[in-house]
Amino acid sequence: MKAVIPAAGLGTRFLPATKAQPKEMLPVFNKPTIQYVVEEAVNSGIDDIIIITGKGKRPIEDHFDKSFELEYNLKQKGKLDYLKEVQGISNLADIFYVRQKKQNGLGDAISCAKKHIGDEPFAVLLGDTITYSDTPCTKQLIDVYEKYGGSTIAIEELPERKIERYGIVDGVTVEDNIYKVKNLVEKPKLEDAPSNLGITGRYILTPDIFDKLESIEAGVGGEIQLTDAINEQENVYATTFEGTIYDIGNTMEWLKSSIDMALTQEDEVKEEVLDYLRQKVQEYQ
Repeated sequence: MKAVIPAAGLGTRFLPATKAQPKEMLPVFNKPTIQYVVEEAVNSGIDDIIIITGKGKRPIEDHFDKSFELEYNLKQKGKLDYLKEVQGISNLADIFYVRQKKQNGLGDAISCAKKHIGDEPFAVLLGDTITYSDTPCTKQLIDVYEKYGGSTIAIEELPERKIERYGIVDGVTVEDNIYKVKNLVEKPKLEDAPSNLGITGRYILTPDIFDKLESIEAGVGGEIQLTDAINEQENVYATTFEGTIYDIGNTMEWLKSSIDMALTQEDEVKEEVLDYLRQKVQEYQ
């Protein structure tokens, strides 16, 4: 199975930080966001990855490329731990890049990968969303796909204040935490939402999605919406994700993600972060 990572968005929700750098390159603790996404795909058994980029996204390519000068300097200075880490980034997976020439929605971005995917199911991992769990989110989706054989979407229960920002699932329970999807509604008003189950940015899609994307009209925001194309598919499932999901395009979620990722580090780092947080809590009480 291949993976598609859409990373062509402008990052307007994170301005001015994203004025001159891709939002996918914003650091979460000590790694850029998109590295977590690629690592999730790799840890799910996928090492053939297509990243959909756009204007101003060259730093993403540079990050996963080999850096001879940097590696030479690290070796000369005896910084072998850093050298090993840098070399590991460029060897994570086989990564290919396709440019989305016009900002026309997530569905359009997925369409850019059609020639590279062919007639096989594939994973989609949004480049500005990271997950944290014992079993990678994408691997959880692959397991559900292999059981039911249809496109599969990761979902989470949302508080009411977030519903208008997400695609929402209308579905029927088929077993614990798994739903057969009847309809997906893109960013509904709270009173129009069929549930509080929101799409989280991880998918396994069957290849007929490309034909659906070609046939649908522009949807919300005048863009080609992936949810509209999925609604045209006959066999779609959704599963709640066991873990934590962070939308890095949102400043508060980004801040939470950096703190949480720091707390997953070795004890010395974890304790330093906790001490700092305790100190700040006391100062603001």
